[in-house]
Amino acid sequence: MSYAIKVNGKVQTVDVESDTPLLWVLRDTIGLVGSKFGCGVGLCGACTVHLDGVAVRSCQTQVSTVGTKAVTTIEGIGATPVGASLQKAWIDHDVIQCGYCQAGQIMSASALLAKTPQPTDVQIDRAMAGNICRCATYTRIKSAIHQAAGQTPALAAAPAPRQVLAAAAAAPTKGA
Repeated sequence: MSYAIKVNGKVQTVDVESDTPLLWVLRDTIGLVGSKFGCGVGLCGACTVHLDGVAVRSCQTQVSTVGTKAVTTIEGIGATPVGASLQKAWIDHDVIQCGYCQAGQIMSASALLAKTPQPTDVQIDRAMAGNICRCATYTRIKSAIHQAAGQTPALAAAPAPRQVLAAAAAAPTKGA
């Protein structure tokens, strides 16, 4: 069946079965591979996208239910002020480790900030509870969300941890 869905501001026509998960439409049919397959049952958050600004699990959202709702993916979120602020904060706080969950993390965080521009730690914890990070960068994620919300200063002027470690490794050791 043919569906016309609006993805990142552009209408895409796809010919797929009605029960095809939105995740597979985005990745396999349209070619937007930023959203990841994690658990397949909507529990890990790696596949999170927005439908009209609401964070949803695309592995559990059938393409037939999208209708006229606007789909925003990690590839499009940077075009929004909140998304751009989050992406910068993610880099400033060196959040990304393996990176697998980060698209979903940013999508959930941007939905939170769109609804609650100045979130508390409790609100962040609740909004992000459905996103699992195997590398356990939760503290950095929370700090990055606070920065994107303007609640803490940007860390851009500070060297990233990798730069500090590289400089330390390159420095001559005492007694050498």
